[in-house]
Amino acid sequence: MSEIETDVVIVGAGPTGLTLAYELALAGVETLVLEKLPGRNQQTKGGAIQARTAELLESRGLLEPMRRRAIPGPPVGANFALLPVPLDCGPWDTRYPSPVMLPQWEIEEVLEERATALGARIRRGAAVTSVEPDDDGVTVTTADGGARVRARYVVACDGGRSGVRKALGVPFPGRPGTYLAVLADIRLSAVSPLVPRERGQISTLTRQANGYWSMLIPIGDDRYRLTYGAYGREDPKDLTRDTPVGEDEIAAALRAVYGEETVLSGVDNASRFSDATRQVERYREGRALFAGDAAHIHPPLGAQGLNLGVQDAFNLGWKLAATVQGRAPAGLLDTYHAERHPVAARVLHHTSAQRVLADPRPSEDVAALRDIFTELMRLPDTNRYLSGLISGLALHYDVPGAHPLTGRRVPDAELTTPDGPTRLSALFGSGHAVLLDVAGLVPGDVRLPGRVDLVRAKLPADQADVGAGTLLIRPDGYVCWAADDAEACRGELPRAIAAHLVDGAA
Repeated sequence: MSEIETDVVIVGAGPTGLTLAYELALAGVETLVLEKLPGRNQQTKGGAIQARTAELLESRGLLEPMRRRAIPGPPVGANFALLPVPLDCGPWDTRYPSPVMLPQWEIEEVLEERATALGARIRRGAAVTSVEPDDDGVTVTTADGGARVRARYVVACDGGRSGVRKALGVPFPGRPGTYLAVLADIRLSAVSPLVPRERGQISTLTRQANGYWSMLIPIGDDRYRLTYGAYGREDPKDLTRDTPVGEDEIAAALRAVYGEETVLSGVDNASRFSDATRQVERYREGRALFAGDAAHIHPPLGAQGLNLGVQDAFNLGWKLAATVQGRAPAGLLDTYHAERHPVAARVLHHTSAQRVLADPRPSEDVAALRDIFTELMRLPDTNRYLSGLISGLALHYDVPGAHPLTGRRVPDAELTTPDGPTRLSALFGSGHAVLLDVAGLVPGDVRLPGRVDLVRAKLPADQADVGAGTLLIRPDGYVCWAADDAEACRGELPRAIAAHLVDGAA
């Protein structure tokens, strides 16, 4: 039996696993990704990149190649519970107030190209059969010839039915699904007037009729993304998530909702999903970590799943790299669970609320609640709150520190540096932390450890300030320390770096 050695083995080559592979490879960590499927699943699912995810991808130079592949159509605001009021992210000062729409497989393709260019390895057709952690690392065995992989850490990014999670016996508590629905990429040879002609606010793309609810999104030419389910009758007892979705079933749903004039010409792919809600209790179990759907699943409302997983990877990547390379402060890796578990718990909470509001056959009471909630969404404060929730722009990590910016993102400011004009986002392409000094507060003789970059800059006169004279920003774009006077820089900065980024003794 052959044995492969690596620093980190990632199980699952979806958006979460590939983002993590990129982050680790960028930091110089030897990384192997194991994927059970022999090839990429070319399905549209999970293709909405929300504002905060877009900002993070841009900070690594990953967003632009994705935007070039985006599904054509007018900009459309995010949504909450399929209600007819778009969410406006403008008040959060972001360059991406509308989600970037493209098929998930194209997101994966960009991430894989960039990760492998940095040295990450991807092995397909390698289903994991066993995971054996010990004090020094973990041994992962695969089914493709029984290859054994020896690594210091394993990260499960292998979806809601994670084989790693099951192999380790980690519970996945929560609520089982109450229905099965279908997601399909289809082609239509003829359409009725009921079929949407262009992508728009999500309430204009949803419809129900004849015992079905449906959402149909045009994605170019004769292609559509179809989501549908049945109500008013129980699913057959032998129907499971793995039951194949036949063309006859899809054609029948289309005729029922969009009329006989709507003719199916082909199905590119189709699968079933449920509204189950679950979350692991701990994102770290010794040498094993969990991210993306392997750590949390929820109803697919508000386009949260892909974004939640990619942001897991941005939070974990730099922390795991620092741990592997022996430069992490004590307890840094454990902050991954401390920071990301509450974020997912909140998503599970609000998608459960959306599930009630989006019920295609609401009770009289729920219909009244939906009417009131729709009116509330038209109020600027409510809309801002919900847009920050769905987009991730309102995320605030509980990072120790007295400054009000601590734990928050910084909007992508225009800067003038000694090397010329730039943007804040462009400073993070190397995956380093950034000490941004816009007020000349950092002493000239300051000594910084590796992977912490000092950038002295000025702000344009017509631009709002960034909230502090000096900011220490983590590789994932969140402030871990800030100050407004030179004395604080001299006295507190070394301790902040040692506490949050690099062990002073490393």
